[in-house]
Amino acid sequence: MKTRQIVFTKPYTAELLEVECPAPQKDELCVRIEFSAISSGTERANYVGDRNRTTAAEDEEATFPRTVGYSAAGVITELGEEITDLCVGDRVIVYWGSHQRNITVKRTNVVKIPDNVSLQEASMALIATFPLGAIRKTRLEIGESALVMGLGILGIFAVQELRAAGAYPVIAADPVKERRELALKMGADFALDPTADDFAQTVKQLSDGGVNVCIEVTGLGVGLVQALDCMKRMGRVALLGCTRSSHFEIDYYGKVHGPGISLIGAHTMARPKTESSGGLWTDEDDIKTLLRLIGGNRLNFKDMIFEIHAPTEAQTVYDRLAKDKSFPIGVLFDWKTI
Repeated sequence: MKTRQIVFTKPYTAELLEVECPAPQKDELCVRIEFSAISSGTERANYVGDRNRTTAAEDEEATFPRTVGYSAAGVITELGEEITDLCVGDRVIVYWGSHQRNITVKRTNVVKIPDNVSLQEASMALIATFPLGAIRKTRLEIGESALVMGLGILGIFAVQELRAAGAYPVIAADPVKERRELALKMGADFALDPTADDFAQTVKQLSDGGVNVCIEVTGLGVGLVQALDCMKRMGRVALLGCTRSSHFEIDYYGKVHGPGISLIGAHTMARPKTESSGGLWTDEDDIKTLLRLIGGNRLNFKDMIFEIHAPTEAQTVYDRLAKDKSFPIGVLFDWKTI
C-alpha cells in the first residue's frame, strides 16, 4: 500500500512524499495515523542538518534524507496473526514511528488509548515521557524544590510533571515572557527570566537556599552553568536538553565537586527497553502512566496544543520552526486532511 510521509530530503527542505506502507507481518499491525506531534528541538536539528545522534561526531557531515515524527496517535486498520490483545478500530499511540498517514509497526510500539483521552492529547505522549524519565532519574521526593531551565515543549511538560510528583516550589526559567506565563498557567509556582542579574539569588531565596532538583532543557552551556549556580548542596541536575555541541566550559571543581552535585544523563534513549525498575522506566510504562494522569485530570495536555496543520503545510511549518524563536509549544499535523 502507498502512503504519504514528511521527509527532510536536504537541509531546510520538507517534502510530503509517497512511500510504501508494507502489509503487517505476524507480530505487526497497521495504523492509520490521525495526529502526529512535532518534537521541536529534535525536528529543528534534523531539518537544518545539525548533529542528530549522540554517537555522531560533532564534525560529522549531515546526511539526508531524514525522517522524524516519533510521537503519534491513530486507529488500527490491520493486525498480524499473532496479535490477539488488540482489535481493528482500536485507538492507539504509535511511538518511534514517523510523520506519515499509514504506518506498519511492531506490537511493541503501540499503546492502547483509554476512552477518556483524545487522539490529539495522546499524540504528544511519547514526547512527554522525556522529562518524566528525567524526573525519575533524579529520584525526586515529595516536597523537594525543583527548577526547570528552558520552557519549550519539554520544559512545560516537566513543569506539569514535577507538580504532579509533589515538588515544591516548581520554578520555571526562560527568557521569553510568553513562555513564563504559560508555565505559570501549567502549574509553576514561580517563573523567572534567567537573563536577570539576580536570577540565581532569586531562585535561592524562593527555594530555601537552592533547589534540590533541576531539569535542564536548554541544551546550552550557559543554561547548565546557571542551573549549577542555583543548586542546593547535594542537588541533582538532569541533563535533558540536547547540547549537540561541547564548546563550553564549566568550573567542575567549584560548581560540581565542591557542593556534591550529581549530573545525570537523561537522554530518553538511556532508558531500559523491556523492564522498568526504580527510577528507570520503559517507554511503554511511562506512556501508560501519562495516559492515566491525563485521564485523571492530573496533567493538562489540551492547553499545550496551540496549532494544528495539514501535512501539506510541512515546508512552511518547519521554516517557522527553524527561524522563529517564539514557535508555538504544541503543534500537531492532522493526517485526516489528506
